[in-house]
Amino acid sequence: MEPKPSGPKGITVEEIKRRKLRTRRWWVVPAVLLFLLLFSMGTALVGYFYITYDLPSLFTKEDYNPPVVSRVYDRNGEVIGEFFRERRELVPLSKMPGTLIHAFVAAEDDRFFEHPGIDVMGILRAFVKNIKAGKKIQGGSTITQQITRSLLLTPEKSYRRKIREVILAYRLENRLSKEDILYIYLNQIYLGHGAYGVEAASRAYFGKSVSDLNLAECAMLAGLPRAPSRYSPYADIEKARERQSYVLRRMVEEGYISPEEAEKARSYGVQLGDNDEEPFYKAPYFTEYVRQYVEATYGADELYEGGLRIYTTVDAGLQKIAQHAVARGIEELDKRIGYRGPLEHLKKSEWEPFCKSLAEQELQEGKVVTGLVTRVDDSSKTVHVCLGSDEGIIELKHMAWARHPNPKVASDYASINVPSDALKPGDRIQAKILAIPKRDTRKDGTPVKAIKLALEQEPDAQAALLCMENDTGFVRALVGGSDFRKSQFNRALQARRQPGSAFKPIVYAAALDKGFTPVSIIIDSPVVYDDPSQGGKWKPQNYEEEFYGPTLLREALIHSRNVVTVKLLQDIGVGYVIDYARKLGIQSDLVHNLSLGLGASDVTLLEIVRAYTAFANGGMLVKPVFITKVVDKRGLVLEESEIEKQRAMHEDTSFLMTHLLTEVVQYGTGKRALKLNRPAAGKTGTTNDLKDAWFIGFTPELCAGVWVGFDDFRPMGRFETGARAASPIWVDFMRGALTGKKITPFSPPEGVTFAKIDPQSGKLASFSTENPVFECFKMGTEPTEYAEETDMLTPDVPVDFFKTNF
Repeated sequence: MEPKPSGPKGITVEEIKRRKLRTRRWWVVPAVLLFLLLFSMGTALVGYFYITYDLPSLFTKEDYNPPVVSRVYDRNGEVIGEFFRERRELVPLSKMPGTLIHAFVAAEDDRFFEHPGIDVMGILRAFVKNIKAGKKIQGGSTITQQITRSLLLTPEKSYRRKIREVILAYRLENRLSKEDILYIYLNQIYLGHGAYGVEAASRAYFGKSVSDLNLAECAMLAGLPRAPSRYSPYADIEKARERQSYVLRRMVEEGYISPEEAEKARSYGVQLGDNDEEPFYKAPYFTEYVRQYVEATYGADELYEGGLRIYTTVDAGLQKIAQHAVARGIEELDKRIGYRGPLEHLKKSEWEPFCKSLAEQELQEGKVVTGLVTRVDDSSKTVHVCLGSDEGIIELKHMAWARHPNPKVASDYASINVPSDALKPGDRIQAKILAIPKRDTRKDGTPVKAIKLALEQEPDAQAALLCMENDTGFVRALVGGSDFRKSQFNRALQARRQPGSAFKPIVYAAALDKGFTPVSIIIDSPVVYDDPSQGGKWKPQNYEEEFYGPTLLREALIHSRNVVTVKLLQDIGVGYVIDYARKLGIQSDLVHNLSLGLGASDVTLLEIVRAYTAFANGGMLVKPVFITKVVDKRGLVLEESEIEKQRAMHEDTSFLMTHLLTEVVQYGTGKRALKLNRPAAGKTGTTNDLKDAWFIGFTPELCAGVWVGFDDFRPMGRFETGARAASPIWVDFMRGALTGKKITPFSPPEGVTFAKIDPQSGKLASFSTENPVFECFKMGTEPTEYAEETDMLTPDVPVDFFKTNF
């Protein structure tokens, strides 16, 4: 056998090969490990870049610019509207109570002032507690992480998002101070009921600024972030108190408060704010007009996110009076018109389940509720009504108005005789609670005494009211309809309706500037005009369908004589009156015929009220003002209104018209305004077929107008004129608006004079004149002749001729 070759020192070749093989194997492990290390680092680096390559840019406190609520204020600084996508108002930490900050830190992130944005100990503690509980009961996110999640990331639940959140939180901690982070967090966090940030939440829950919160309220707010809807004191006060107690305990454990302070806070009865009525509904039609203007001027983003402060002219107190006056006036009109019938009629088998469903409604005096008629007793003249577990009774006197509507019959002369004329068992009705007797009960638990009710129905008619300040044009109250929730159409600004005789003062003012005087004589007699726009022949008639012969101009206005007005208009010219109306701010299209004098052109309530302010304002036409100032969240004034006036008529003409309109109140169709017991001037307006009723009137301080009617132009019914349907609303409003105000007279300017005249002839009153009146004249136009006993305005033809229909 051939010997194997050997290497140095007798080592065989095979041994050398084995040693080399072992050497190569020794390097394999380190190489693999190195490869794995490099691969892991590369993978981590790639993963890091994958996770962070599109991370959003960090920001500073100055860059924090979240959506902020815009607020609308009345003239006294009361909030009447809020517009927002997120209800938030920024407040600095300096205005937040220290207890509020401590409460949030103790409840949400107790190591906030120690960790670098990520609390590893907190995460481990939460993990252990969640494992023990078998479900997630505690989170490990820090306040800084919550900010990054809210402002920089999407709400998706994924590991990638969580890692990005941690990275951003760490970076944010190196960019912002702890105070800046708290400022952003406490202004950003959602706390339920549409409130973002502690200021909005404080106002939503407690009706006051965050700076005024006590410890108990601070703890209740700090308990909301975990589940705002669950722990809301409005939703469940007991759960809210449980969460509040937890926050107080954590504050004690962290040393922020003493156990005694915590116990005192637990026993404090937290008073929740009034969360029922939104500020918007204090003046809904006015505020909606403001909203439309601001959005059109500055854009939706600025309105809903820009934190604008919009200061307006409306007076919330007068607005409330106006809304109540309109509601009462429409309700009274609705009952005069008649009863439209029950909401529905139920079969006998449906009574019991329906009555059970009524048990949930709240019963309190003055409230309108739903009921089911169960018995109608004509002998006792009562109606028995099921209200759920209670019974109500309607006496005939509280439903006598419920006749069937008949526009040809005046309600003063028609009412039902027995309850069955209007109701029958099974009728579902509305009723107002007049009185709830003491709840004495029988042994079986049923009440002994029934609740006293009055039959009601939801008004079908509409009304509008607008009030302006004479010398400034500031709109102090505006009602555009009976219920904004059901109809947002603004009948004070958008609706154009015929003003009827309310337009006549414009004609008479134009006539005074054309040389007529209050005692100019116009013959009230039949007349026929060729007028193609009126269908050929047109025969104007007075409301009373009579003619009165020679008539003084003042008498024609006081008693609203149509024929005299038409003849006056024909004399001075239709074109002249249209130009005159334009000077008084009437911008709507006006008919170019003689029906113009009777108010046949459609105008808005705002236009006609503005025109009347010129009478009270020395002939100066003032521009209506709704907004006095708009300020952005930085305090920059974006716009500020100025009072704008321009001469519309001579000063002496304006006072003559004011005086004549006070005589309308004293002697004519505006007599209801005498109830104010102060100087007042005004004019009624009624259109054909009683489709529109108006009253426009003013005192030295305020001018207000009222319109009443149906949206579909239905007649309101016999005698429902401006004096009957509109002026009571005006009087009701002005009485409330002027209560406590000093009584001031209308001051005559230079250039006018007064003379005691005979109201029959228009001449100066003599010793034999009966019931003389003081009339106002432009100086030099007053009468110079004295009335004799035989001086009367007698026509050349028998008076009976004028008192017949033509």
